[in-house]
Amino acid sequence: QRQLVESGGGLVQAGDSMRLSCVTSGLIFPSHIMGWFRQAPGKEREFVAAIMRNSGTKEYGDSVKGRFTISRDNNKNTVYLQMNNLKPEDTAVYYCAAHPIRTVIVTSLPKLEHEYSYWGQGTQVTVAS
Repeated sequence: QRQLVESGGGLVQAGDSMRLSCVTSGLIFPSHIMGWFRQAPGKEREFVAAIMRNSGTKEYGDSVKGRFTISRDNNKNTVYLQMNNLKPEDTAVYYCAAHPIRTVIVTSLPKLEHEYSYWGQGTQVTVAS
């Protein structure tokens, strides 16, 4: 049974930092591109970041570039999202997701919801102004 479990969310003040973690089980972690998405109330789910299996390639959504950093530890089957200089507009439920790598060559990291096969339950991040 494949499981992705996020943690680390909570309430912070604008300008603060926070690190989210997503521990996976039941899947071959190094064989997956890992991503983070978020969904604010009344809005569609938004791509935040993605990381290649060897951490060599990373992609970020425009709204978080320069403030958020995605990383992974293949020995711990865990992906992280370090969020710095948080803003009230970062308030959302944050989800981690896994994309099985099915091709020998990956030319770009997936940024669309439907490209990810497995999802966590989400963790709430609230940034107060």
